[in-house]
Amino acid sequence: MDSLANISISRRSWAYVDIALLLLLSSVQHSSQSHHAVREVVERANSYGPFIGLVMAYSTEEMALQSSGLFIPSKGVPFVDLSGRRFHIGTISDVDVIFVMSGQRRLNAGITVQILIDLFDIRGIVHYGTAGSANDSLSFGDVSIPKFVAFTGSWKWTKFNKSEGGQLTELMFAAYNLPAEGENLLSRVEFKPEELLSVNHTMEEVFWLEINRVWLQAAGKLQGLELQRCANETYCLPYTPKVVLGLKGSTADVFVDNAAYRNFLFKSFQVSTVDEESAAVVMTCMSSGVPAIVFRGVSDLAGGEETWSSTELSSLAATNALTVAVEFVRLIGKESGIDHKQSGDSPHGLKSWRNG
Repeated sequence: MDSLANISISRRSWAYVDIALLLLLSSVQHSSQSHHAVREVVERANSYGPFIGLVMAYSTEEMALQSSGLFIPSKGVPFVDLSGRRFHIGTISDVDVIFVMSGQRRLNAGITVQILIDLFDIRGIVHYGTAGSANDSLSFGDVSIPKFVAFTGSWKWTKFNKSEGGQLTELMFAAYNLPAEGENLLSRVEFKPEELLSVNHTMEEVFWLEINRVWLQAAGKLQGLELQRCANETYCLPYTPKVVLGLKGSTADVFVDNAAYRNFLFKSFQVSTVDEESAAVVMTCMSSGVPAIVFRGVSDLAGGEETWSSTELSSLAATNALTVAVEFVRLIGKESGIDHKQSGDSPHGLKSWRNG
């Protein structure tokens, strides 16, 4: 009787295994069919390329493009949904583009750009958005086209009461004690360079990432571009914003709303803007040898007092950044010869982090 029971249980167990295998095979087949369908859509989309990839981080920046009427969706393949992101396929001024909202901060930006580069026929990446100003070199509504960007969110924490200084730029928390400087158990942090892994090159430690030189030179033609100074009928700046070329930008997974830290970043690294995505976009492109450029509209003074509506200024900054980005797309479309990789002594256009 026991043996018969064991046989019965054994058969029932195998029945469960068979059902599980059938479900697994069905799932694999469905997944395979889904991947095959997505691949077919991507291949059809690429038949309209090559494309300029247009990347923005959050909704205000995407709304600026969608409300402008400048983007014309493709009738064949208007969009492709991948990894929770919608890649919109179409044209801007008859230039083939794919635009996508990455989501905020470095990881989202890097993932999105890597998908663009890996799956689509991409000529280069144009990244635009808003940023905080780190000093008085930029005013509200201005658009910065940085020459260098760096990730300033990678730190090595040092031990309390450590006397010898490190080789890297340091932030000493005791210097910001209130009401006076003094001992601070947080001690200090050293800013770390990044590890750049790229095609045909050994791993390098870098801090300053240089924007593609050829694209930056082309963007110089946009410095006299007319920008908006009014967000709406009631919100107008007392001056006309400008396009500024060749400054430095800082990226970190931190929203900087602290004047002391803003001043530290400017004094230590001479950065004029702070944001959460630019360095990730540029570094991802550099890894694959793809040109990239950044346009950042100033929406606030990082850690400063608000004298204007932050919402209105964000909208104006996004609109002005988009205006410059669109003009650059038009420029690239007319002069296809400026697609190629940057030239120069360094294959990456890298800058020493110590004396950048």
